[in-house]
Amino acid sequence: MMISHQNLQTGWLLLMFVSGSAYRLDLFRRNSVPVEGDVRLFGTESISEGRVEVYHDGKWGTVCDDNWGMTEAQVVCRQLKFPGAKSVVVGKDYGQATGPIWLDEIKCKGTEKELLTCSFGGLGVTDCTHKEDVGVICETGNNMTIIDSSLSVDHSISLSDDLGEIFDSGFGCDHLIVFESPNGLENGTPETTEMTICVHKLILKQLPFFSLSVEMNTTTVTLRKPCKAHLVPFIRYLYTRKIDVTFSSALCIHQLASDFGVKQLMEDLGRLFSKILPDDSSFNTQLSLYQYAMETEDLILQENCIQYMAWNYQNLTLSPAWSDLPVELLQALLTRSDLVAPDEYFVLQTVEKWITEKSNSTSLETQVDLLRLVRFPMISAEKLYTLESSSLLYKTHKDTYLDSILKAFQFNVLLFSNISAYPNFNKDSDDYKPRIYTSETWSTVLKPYYNINTLRTPVHPSLLFKDKVINWEARVLRSQSECSNNGLRCESVPAVKLTLYYQYSSESNVLFRNRLLLVCQNKYVCQIQGFKGDLAYVATNITQVLAYPCPDDKYSYVFVVRPEYV
Repeated sequence: MMISHQNLQTGWLLLMFVSGSAYRLDLFRRNSVPVEGDVRLFGTESISEGRVEVYHDGKWGTVCDDNWGMTEAQVVCRQLKFPGAKSVVVGKDYGQATGPIWLDEIKCKGTEKELLTCSFGGLGVTDCTHKEDVGVICETGNNMTIIDSSLSVDHSISLSDDLGEIFDSGFGCDHLIVFESPNGLENGTPETTEMTICVHKLILKQLPFFSLSVEMNTTTVTLRKPCKAHLVPFIRYLYTRKIDVTFSSALCIHQLASDFGVKQLMEDLGRLFSKILPDDSSFNTQLSLYQYAMETEDLILQENCIQYMAWNYQNLTLSPAWSDLPVELLQALLTRSDLVAPDEYFVLQTVEKWITEKSNSTSLETQVDLLRLVRFPMISAEKLYTLESSSLLYKTHKDTYLDSILKAFQFNVLLFSNISAYPNFNKDSDDYKPRIYTSETWSTVLKPYYNINTLRTPVHPSLLFKDKVINWEARVLRSQSECSNNGLRCESVPAVKLTLYYQYSSESNVLFRNRLLLVCQNKYVCQIQGFKGDLAYVATNITQVLAYPCPDDKYSYVFVVRPEYV
């Protein structure tokens, strides 16, 4: 096989940079002699996960999960020299524990260096069984794993720095990338600017985008928008897999990642966009990101933007961006059952307002298409009765309104079995399914530090169940001990419980598909959870699964009752 002089030169260059690096390797020792107060994670092959055990009086013992949370887990992980805790594990089988249970009802401040310096009732004082032993998963902060006697070492971070030095030096580069980007008009014709970066074939040929051959010396890339300031950092990322991204540079970096097919960077930037979305109460950023996602055909980013606007629909309708909303985006929002609004009448009013403001640029056919996406059967009978006089568009689209109102009144006064006799009836139509309605009729709010509230709702919004009222109890369970006191074993905390007091007759054919909304600082919905039975588990920033971040997890709990007639 023939190797070109330039490739050989670049290969020796890589070896020169890498061989000059010095590495420090710290090994975790599992078999050192334990001393009083030591902790360990036991029951798995992973050094960073397992059942928490404490060494006392010459014996290893476990810790009960009562009052155990992320604060206590952080102390354990830091004591074991990990950067911190990733999550608390409850109920996982780490094998049978036979020793004592040393700690129960433990409470840490989070600043302790050792677990035994936290407060607790006394060593060995407990009413728990080993079924309540707690486990944790720690953040490793590195890519080194030890399994039995084998050792896997990953020094890619140092290698990235070395490759970055190769790129910065420009020594031995053998391929030119020419970037062309639009720069306005000159004498009525499009003007472009160019920027050339010299790279190493040996490094970049791994990317399918380049398909570099020995003969190729230049690649030309056309950008959709000016991103000149971010080109060098992005090409450097292709060497190092490291890049600093700001909110102002995110769109350009995302576009480049899209053009070059770097999917991992696109996904990471998608998470950054999730952090950006709540920061703009004007919704101009959200609308710009949506339009950019449409241009780049990024389906994940499209969904992220649409979901945020659906969850925060009421704020969107009051924002400056509402009148600029493209019709296809409004249609996408109106098809969703996770759209959050006070009630369906509010949805109708906002659609009418949008159509009225856009009447000169929106065809009558498009207006009808939008109105048919409103779920008229979910509007109360009292408000349906007033539509002829209160609606902004009733006279313009009288036939559409009459058809929708008739369908809604049939749903209000007839059983599904009777409506099915009517032509064109579709029981599975979205028209008969609720969205997430937050009016006082269907929801209750528990603010931070409040743990319990009650709610009275109709069995269903239709007139068939007008006189049937049921009672609910909404409760927040902030610790494992609160779960135990309520006869529950929670998978994680905080957990919430929405309990139905009065059991109505099963012949009503109503199912409850209730939802929990987390509202961040009374500003925006950052997460929506479904209930499994009467329980739902709250995602937090610590577990890194919040749809949209909430600073310091300062959110209110909104319990929404969602009856569905089946």
